[in-house]
Amino acid sequence: MIDWPRVTELREEVGAEDFEEVVEIFLEEVEEVIGRLQGGDCSQLEQDLHFLKGSALNLGFDEFSGLCLDGERKSAQGESEDVDVAAIITNFQASRSAFLTGMSEKF
Repeated sequence: MIDWPRVTELREEVGAEDFEEVVEIFLEEVEEVIGRLQGGDCSQLEQDLHFLKGSALNLGFDEFSGLCLDGERKSAQGESEDVDVAAIITNFQASRSAFLTGMSEKF
């Protein structure tokens, strides 16, 4: 679910102090988009999934990123109705939980 080597690499790249800020910004921005999707606003689904995918990859949310990539592709092909937005949201919530738990254990 979480690519811990990627998380460690990013933490080493930006430093422990700045890493906390990166995580905070990531979670705020992603949760804003997730909130929009939870509210049923899929007017810019392809763009939202593209943003979520890139953000997730940077912070090691592998599984979540993969779901976003799949949804982004479907959206780009005009198959937005086939995107399982609920599964994407659920996976983000599980990934966030696993990430925060892992962070407290690892760092």
